[in-house]
Amino acid sequence: MLSTDDIRFFVAIAAANTLAAAARALDVTPPAVSQRLQGLERRLGVQLVSRSARRLTLTDEGELLLLRGRALLDDAAELTDALQARRGTITGHLKILAPLGFGRRYIAPAIAAFRSRHPDASVDLELSDRLGRATAGSWDIMIHIGVLKDSALQLQRLASNERYLCASPAYLKRKGAPVSPPDLRGHDCIALRENEEDVTLWRFSRKRAGSAPEVVRIEPTLSSNDGEVVKAWALADCGLIVRSEWDVAEDLAAGRLVRVLQNHRLPPADVVALLNPGRGGRARRTQAFLESLRAGLSPPPWRADIKKSVR
Repeated sequence: MLSTDDIRFFVAIAAANTLAAAARALDVTPPAVSQRLQGLERRLGVQLVSRSARRLTLTDEGELLLLRGRALLDDAAELTDALQARRGTITGHLKILAPLGFGRRYIAPAIAAFRSRHPDASVDLELSDRLGRATAGSWDIMIHIGVLKDSALQLQRLASNERYLCASPAYLKRKGAPVSPPDLRGHDCIALRENEEDVTLWRFSRKRAGSAPEVVRIEPTLSSNDGEVVKAWALADCGLIVRSEWDVAEDLAAGRLVRVLQNHRLPPADVVALLNPGRGGRARRTQAFLESLRAGLSPPPWRADIKKSVR
């Protein structure tokens, strides 16, 4: 007879590429993982995992256990939520993924506030700028900023967020401010490599209706996959950057950065939450956290700093 602990153990095995990785996730030794897996296979009378020197591969029986086991765990979690809801309590565990910078500044404080209101719930926050590579089924909520490729996941919009072209006052004094997008070809441009986008193609549209979009292919003088590095280069007078307003609002308000081409608009980068339906996307704790987060981002707190910068 399978127990819920057996299923949770196997789900952790399936999420790992190696026994060593599974041992780290479970906080036990690799021999302990191997022995428990062998014992589980003996009890069931089937092989669940094909082992090799490099990675673990699920057998057909292992795939079946993973699929049906996750469903059983989700059903048990939803039943627990429903029972706890009868007495107005939010319980259970949330696994949240978020971008590094935004996660530190806005998601981590939102989690602290959520936990203070719902002490019976627990949260695991993972921050990364490579969220697209996260293992399917290993998270409940993923916070995404920017253009979203086709996805079958549930999506909830949390806050609006524009992208701005900006540079330091010293850079603009030295090189002059661009008047139109084609002028960027004569400027030092700094590119941020993220979300597998074409980072050298900057798209602009005029704010007035009916204007044709303008696309400029830049030749970056500097590029990085780290948004903090890119912004630091702009603050060090190295060139022009395209950054989300949430990230540069304080610098614009303080005069450390200046917006340019304000009559043009870059594609927006709204903040959204992606929900994993196979990981409790309908769970009360998930919806309670999203309601709390949306309230904290409405109106977007970075807009207050932007308004200061244009007074």
